[in-house]
Amino acid sequence: MIELEFYQAKKLYPFQETTVKQVLDEIRKNGTDFNLLYQLPTGGGKTVIFSEIARQYIEEWNKKVLILTHRIELSVQTSHQLGAIGVQSKVISSEVKNSNDQHEYQCFIAMVETLNNRLLDNENFIENVGLVIVDEAHYNSFRKIFQYYENCNILGVTATPLSSNKTMPLKDHYKKLIVGESISNLIENGYLANAETFSYDVNLHGLKIGSNGDFTISSSDILYSNYFMQEKLIFAYEEVAIGSKTLIFNAGIETSRRVEEIFKKLKYNIRHLDSTFSDKDRKDVLKWFKETPDAILTSVGILTTGFDEPTVQTIIINRATRSLTLYHQMIGRGSRKLDNKSDFKIIDLGNNVRRFGLWQDYINWQDAFRFPDRFLESRISEIEDMEFEVEFEFPKGFDKVVNTEILDNFSIKENYFNCLEQGFKGKKCLDLSLDNHFESIDASAKNLDHALALQNVLQDHIEHRIKQYTKCISKCTDNYLKYLLETYNRQLTQKIRLNIEE
Repeated sequence: MIELEFYQAKKLYPFQETTVKQVLDEIRKNGTDFNLLYQLPTGGGKTVIFSEIARQYIEEWNKKVLILTHRIELSVQTSHQLGAIGVQSKVISSEVKNSNDQHEYQCFIAMVETLNNRLLDNENFIENVGLVIVDEAHYNSFRKIFQYYENCNILGVTATPLSSNKTMPLKDHYKKLIVGESISNLIENGYLANAETFSYDVNLHGLKIGSNGDFTISSSDILYSNYFMQEKLIFAYEEVAIGSKTLIFNAGIETSRRVEEIFKKLKYNIRHLDSTFSDKDRKDVLKWFKETPDAILTSVGILTTGFDEPTVQTIIINRATRSLTLYHQMIGRGSRKLDNKSDFKIIDLGNNVRRFGLWQDYINWQDAFRFPDRFLESRISEIEDMEFEVEFEFPKGFDKVVNTEILDNFSIKENYFNCLEQGFKGKKCLDLSLDNHFESIDASAKNLDHALALQNVLQDHIEHRIKQYTKCISKCTDNYLKYLLETYNRQLTQKIRLNIEE
């Protein structure tokens, strides 16, 4: 059991008390089987809020609460907060194999994969659950748990109500979104530190987009490991942040190692951290970072959630991303306010501010929740589209499934302009693209069923091609894009059925 003896309960701020009342009123009004999503910026105190919701829910409904997290640090942090306000909780870690003592607890905190494994063996691993709270609800790994709690209330909490998987929008699983305080309001009322942003233009030519919609790690490593980008990073640090406690976010391990190497050569106090580190080594690095005033920590991914070090003074985004969620997660690591810290600095080395706006800017989260595709597309600037030719990068090993060499040799943009030069309509390039997809499938397929399966596997690539075409003809509506995609797939299916034997 986790030791809670000396943990001090955090008193709720007025806006947090209002949120607790709002959420519980929604549950009272809508009854069971009602899923609610709550948005609040990083640093606004989501753990404090949902811990109090859990306490009051247990008291009023006399049912158990299950809290889902995706990091053990978040589980322990939540358990401490619950214990401090008088709620007995149990963390279901990988060491917990049974629930024979479940009658002793009112609340359970579990990492999603661990709980899923227990539920596969025993659907009643935790009984009498009335409310499931999902921390960092934008991650899709939680959804596998929902089937076991269909008759419960589910409350998702997140700083950015946008699904990590564009094909699985949050609106499909949550019936309503409650939007909390904005970043600017939290700054104005003294709850968050303000940010001063320094943007350095970078040439992103060569970056590729992967199947998840973001720039690939491999192409980012190549770009950000080169001499000119390393020089730009050093220049920005020395111009803006020298001597301050600095957190650097990179896309890949290779880049982060290079960053550590070049800063060390210049005698700066820096260490590298990534997900391959052991728990002990990770704790040692974070302890050093906490205790060293001018420390620079260069990292990959691991510190975007579940990490809280209020003394951070500068955030350097040494990468480009198309994920608004990741953009806010990275910056949020510097937004904690202290008595001697009312502001912090952001250095952007990925044209991210141009893509998403300033961290403090107003965002219509209701629009993002209801129309995620439209919302995300509108935030990718036309300047960025013109800046480099976006390439599609297939997942590792994909070339063993389908002939990608044939696909790589085709460019929508080149074929579009070639068609116009030859007096054809630009749309003819889609016919040529379709022939190219068919050629690749035909070269790889064993029979008709296999060919149709390969068409399905290629959907991300087909959608990428259609989007490239719509950029050639200027921006198009969502409905027209959908029409083009459906027509393209229907014609490709017909071509496959006509030309490939069963």
